[in-house]
Amino acid sequence: MFEGCPGSKMVDLREKDTQEEAASVKIKSQLKQWPIQMHLISPTAPYFEKADVALVADCVAYAFGNFHNDYLKGRSIGIACPKLDSEQEIYVEKIKSWIEGAKINTLTILIMQVPCCSGLVRLAQEAIQSANRKVPVKYIVLGLQGEILQEEWL
Repeated sequence: MFEGCPGSKMVDLREKDTQEEAASVKIKSQLKQWPIQMHLISPTAPYFEKADVALVADCVAYAFGNFHNDYLKGRSIGIACPKLDSEQEIYVEKIKSWIEGAKINTLTILIMQVPCCSGLVRLAQEAIQSANRKVPVKYIVLGLQGEILQEEWL
């Protein structure tokens, strides 16, 4: 019997590849900045100014096959793991700085369905509530195989 965090539960998602999936297709990266990890990014970097920003849980890009085209294209990005990252209060200040200093246009938060991922939404909400400026915020919850389970504006 498994005990502990449901996000750590082993799940085997292997399936037989179809011919279509097995075909090799080159997809251009939509990444337009570096670094991307929240501890390393500068919230005052020019690519955050008046940008649409994606705040993404680390596992999302691996689960969602078309992540680059659907959620990274045209956006600046910050990635984090709300379960494993330490000193997350720094993230709140960086998100607040995006909103107030960089005057971002929108914030899209992408998380996985596992309970620990909701911590990323909580961090963003804390930053949003303490900011003097309001910005449209959407959050998206993905299933373990990349299906969109929930999509809402905060």
